[in-house]
Amino acid sequence: MGLANYSIDTAHSSVGFTVRHMVVAKTRGRFTKFSGTFAFDAENPSKSHVEVNIDAASIDTHEPQRDGHLKSPDFLDADNHKALTFKSKRVEGSGSDLKVVGDLTIRGTTHEVTLDVEYAGGGRDPWGNEKVGFSAKTTINRKDYGLVWNQALETGGLLVGEKVEIEIDVEGLKDKAAA
Repeated sequence: MGLANYSIDTAHSSVGFTVRHMVVAKTRGRFTKFSGTFAFDAENPSKSHVEVNIDAASIDTHEPQRDGHLKSPDFLDADNHKALTFKSKRVEGSGSDLKVVGDLTIRGTTHEVTLDVEYAGGGRDPWGNEKVGFSAKTTINRKDYGLVWNQALETGGLLVGEKVEIEIDVEGLKDKAAA
């Protein structure tokens, strides 16, 4: 197979997150606008790499008032920091279990993160396009990226949890020029 270039098929991919609310519940959200490219070699994953750009203003938690607050300077500051980005540094592992290590930038702050990635395989769709699929997970501390707003609860604890669980599902479309 060898190294091949892909674009993220955003119609069949998702970037989601979960964060604790009031200690007792989880709030789920997603970003609706993102793009990215990657190169992947199933036989030698260490040759692979990925770059993703996520539109900060596309955050959607199914509650417009909360989304407005998340776009504000208290959190993502989407007017001044238009994108969240991820750029891989290395890919480790083999088979279906991979680790993608790279730089995640949120609100102008960059930290190295490790994505636990499952390679789901690939094949041709009914129109002859070659596709591959991946699922990825990681957990970050939002305070590491300057998202420090919070409110104490009368019952103890904080309104918004610090840990953010990120879940990504990607379907990649092989570059026709590389086919």
